Amino acid sequence: MAQERKLPAPSVSDETRVYWDGASAGKLMVRRCKTCGEAHHYPRAHCPYCFGVDVEWIEASGKGTLYSYSVMRRAPVPYALAYVKLAEGPTMMTNIVDCDFDKLKCDQAVKVVFKATEGGPALPVFTPA
Repeated sequence: MAQERKLPAPSVSDETRVYWDGASAGKLMVRRCKTCGEAHHYPRAHCPYCFGVDVEWIEASGKGTLYSYSVMRRAPVPYALAYVKLAEGPTMMTNIVDCDFDKLKCDQAVKVVFKATEGGPALPVFTPA
């Protein structure tokens, strides 16, 4: 079996606590603006589209498509860094895991999985669906 890459614990703030608590519970949380209806990621207190401050947390489906990726083969444990377009609309930077990196392709369906970090909350990453 391939060696697992150790994931550092993320920095949790008051603004992102719901996101990380959700991840630890196996839920992918995103913010949605109640003014314009747009979902966004990375979590922030205002909408990046209309600058509204009436935003809410919603649980995302965990489904998406691989928009772009790069495989870091020279790292001690190779990994794939990617942008995934979520079904809810936002694009998020993430890692692609548990797959053959040579078989990845753009527009491929992916789904969220959660990996343990070193002493922190779980990290949402994606794998081919």
